[in-house]
Amino acid sequence: MIGEWLMRGRPSLLGLCSGLVAGLVAITPASGFVTPASALLIGAVAGIACYWGATGLKRMLGADDSLDVFGVHAVGGIVGSLLTGPLASKMVSGTEGSLLVQALGVAAVAGYALVGSAILLLVTKLLVGLRVDEQTELAGLDIGQHRERLGA
Repeated sequence: MIGEWLMRGRPSLLGLCSGLVAGLVAITPASGFVTPASALLIGAVAGIACYWGATGLKRMLGADDSLDVFGVHAVGGIVGSLLTGPLASKMVSGTEGSLLVQALGVAAVAGYALVGSAILLLVTKLLVGLRVDEQTELAGLDIGQHRERLGA
């Protein structure tokens, strides 16, 4: 929300909610490894990174991500995973972290997700297709797929 306030001159409820989710996503890999102060730092960095992911990165990639899932969840998860390494506290977790180990983990998960998603998309495309016909798309998926209408 603060990033949105600084960039657009006004905060929004959507920005607040997205920032809250971004902070929760980012602290998840670090929970049990960092101090409360480090958790605040991870949340702040993730909030700004996810704002960029949901606006700048999405625009740069030309992605159709109306719910900003990639910008909030993927970017937030990557930020939280990477920051766990240098911010892990031996006092909290009993172990020291490593940025290199965390980066290797992020790369492994990204590779796995990429290959797994490609396989699932290929199977889905072969079985049922990935797109609806143009007429259904123009009418709207709520009507074409779910038979939902507003009002009547």
